[in-house]
Amino acid sequence: MFVPSHYREPDSSWMADLIRDNPLALAVINGRADDGPYATHLPVIPDPQASNEWSDTLTGTTLLGHMNRANPHWRALEDKDVILLAFTGPHAYVSPTVYEVTPAAPTWNFTSVHVRGVVEKIDSLEETLDVVRATALNFEARFGDGWDQSESVDYFRRIVPAVGAFRVKVTGAEGMFKLSQEQPPEVRDRVQKSFSGRECTRHRETADLMSRLPHTGP
Repeated sequence: MFVPSHYREPDSSWMADLIRDNPLALAVINGRADDGPYATHLPVIPDPQASNEWSDTLTGTTLLGHMNRANPHWRALEDKDVILLAFTGPHAYVSPTVYEVTPAAPTWNFTSVHVRGVVEKIDSLEETLDVVRATALNFEARFGDGWDQSESVDYFRRIVPAVGAFRVKVTGAEGMFKLSQEQPPEVRDRVQKSFSGRECTRHRETADLMSRLPHTGP
């Protein structure tokens, strides 16, 4: 991913936060020339058995994912494959009317993290069950309403044979946080206020990230 220097994350925590808050990744591998590449949207979590400390580049972090074994992507996936996990965060269209300057051009503010890593497929049904349970626990804690999975474990065991789980050892990551940094502070402030006043949650989340940018004005 090409990331101009002024769109890089101002703090290393931004990439980790985006992944945790937007865990539905687009997983991509090259595949073979006659049928690749493969791309699948799937949930990804940090490995709960690994350290919670993430480096600035996320290098060395272990992530867990899973997909349907009937998916051709799973059959094409092999141990030691290089995989790309693309995470998309808050984003919103910027109308030139907000700039109050002419001439101007429209654009799209967006946030994204691309993670590269090496795949390790999980063969054990028990380990696969652990991944499914850990994923459910992670998301219920962050986004749910306190659902107790204990009464559903037997159901999980019935569906796990159809699930393909894998680990990704992160070798590098790039974050792009395009939030009007190229604009003068007063214009960026107008964009932020425009987003924060919208009913759309996506716009308000983008405005919140813009409010966290380092101040570059006088």
